[in-house]
Amino acid sequence: HFQKIVIALLVVCAAAFTACSGSGKSVLKDGEYVQTSVGHNGPLTLQTTVKDGKITSVEVVQSSETKGIGGKAIDLMTQAAVASNSVNIDGITGATITSGCVKRILSETAKAAGASDKQILAMPAVRAQSPAEKTEYAYDVVIVGAGGAGLPAAITAKQNGASVVILEKNGFAGGNTMVSGGGLNVAGSDLQQKKGISDSPEKFAEDTLKGGDNKNDPVLVAIMTKNSLASYEWLRDDIKVDFIQDRVQQFGGHSVPRACIPQGNSGYALTEPLLKKCEELHIDIFYNTKAVKLLQNNGGVSGVSAENNGKTITFNASKGVVLATGGFGASIAMREKYNAEYGAKYKTTCLQASQGDGIVMAKDIGAQLIDMEYIQVYPTCNPLTGIISYVANSRFDGAVLVNKEGKRFTNEGGRRDVISQAILSQTDSCAYLVWGNEIESVGKMTELHRTEYENLEANKLIVKANTLKEAADFFGIDAQSLASEIAKFNGFAADKKDTEYNKTGALRKIETGPFYIEKVAPATHHTMGGVAINEKAQVKSENGGLVDGLFAAGEVVGGIHGTNRLGGNAITDVITFGRIAGTSVLQK
Repeated sequence: HFQKIVIALLVVCAAAFTACSGSGKSVLKDGEYVQTSVGHNGPLTLQTTVKDGKITSVEVVQSSETKGIGGKAIDLMTQAAVASNSVNIDGITGATITSGCVKRILSETAKAAGASDKQILAMPAVRAQSPAEKTEYAYDVVIVGAGGAGLPAAITAKQNGASVVILEKNGFAGGNTMVSGGGLNVAGSDLQQKKGISDSPEKFAEDTLKGGDNKNDPVLVAIMTKNSLASYEWLRDDIKVDFIQDRVQQFGGHSVPRACIPQGNSGYALTEPLLKKCEELHIDIFYNTKAVKLLQNNGGVSGVSAENNGKTITFNASKGVVLATGGFGASIAMREKYNAEYGAKYKTTCLQASQGDGIVMAKDIGAQLIDMEYIQVYPTCNPLTGIISYVANSRFDGAVLVNKEGKRFTNEGGRRDVISQAILSQTDSCAYLVWGNEIESVGKMTELHRTEYENLEANKLIVKANTLKEAADFFGIDAQSLASEIAKFNGFAADKKDTEYNKTGALRKIETGPFYIEKVAPATHHTMGGVAINEKAQVKSENGGLVDGLFAAGEVVGGIHGTNRLGGNAITDVITFGRIAGTSVLQK
């Protein structure tokens, strides 16, 4: 366990408390109780055992909740229920829907075990995570954000001898990195070499600059691309991330396949071992702790003022502060402020925590902001929730996009912004991704992302059918037009050239069933703007100098991706600059 603070259970009641009536007799009848409610991704079923009037265990029977977010909330809340013999457990910050689901299940379980509403209300209120014990702490380095940039920064600083703390406003670590596909672009990896793919940092940089319309800072791009191999090898060898050995993915805008994909095609496969490394190094992490202000002393940043459990806590930093707070993709107000095009009409793939906190705090003390108007939407998301669809990664294996009229309308392997705008101009501002067994047998996306697939199926957002017509009819797509369009596309695939939309990436026929059609729509995904940094991840000031003692890494930073971030570049960015920030903060 992390020192002093994480996952400790604070039970606001007497140690020997038993859920009881006024007479002191237990109100819970012995037995095993199974209850189900709907969580974030589908049904959640818990089995609770009551013995001698006490809750002795709460086990997960069925869950499709997101690992590291909903899964963490379930673990913490059920542990607290057993420790306190109460069902009045507070929710986990950032996992609102799952927390509410667990609360409903525990309450219904208590009722099934004989407790009345009044008796349930009389049970003690319990926190699943402990609050800060003091109002002031001192460290060498304070890192704000426990995501894909903050965790590497913390590990690097700690391994270089610093005392380190991470402040995380959610009740869990991982940030948007955890809910990404986890793929990172690498020039010259062993996986590329196995497949005979020729690549270089210079070619990688060229693609990145082109993808960002050359609005990127070429110095920062060169640092990212030249260090991509070292970042990947650090994850593989030091952090023990397990990468899929026979897969190198080519995301849109890249001239060659260069994305290394962790097992499960999930960012959780990155953040879980990073978090484990932090635990091994005894790095303190304060959850439910929102940084609200950067503190200054003699003109330099000297710490962070944060809110924890309703109290203001001061975290002093003798060496410096690293901002790794992510972007503002979930803040409608900030999106509208900097680019009105991306307002409330868009859902988001981002965690709700992506509110631009670090950007605002840095700006308040004179940091320079850059590229704030550049906001990216991801083209193939769940139209109901905005969550990025990983089943739709079939697009990278050759699936095509059509509209309600059954017609293709764009290069499916192109830039995210171009595809997204093309989708929004179609009927109902959505599109339909079409593929067959030839493509599914390569990527196996419905199998790899089985939980998501089942959720899409339950919400009638995907169909699997023996014939293309049957699949088209399910969504009311013009089946005759679609058949003609796919026949034409199969000709392109046979000739290995799409003369209509110049499709880049994989060209595979769609002629053998089963066939799949998935309904998709764009959602905000990444904000390219943020604080300006130099090659050492030092934050630049508005007056042309540097903000002494302040460093930044990850999506909170602007300038690296230009107008449009290419797929797979975010993870390369956060790992690379997270490690740089963790080194530079000690070189004041």
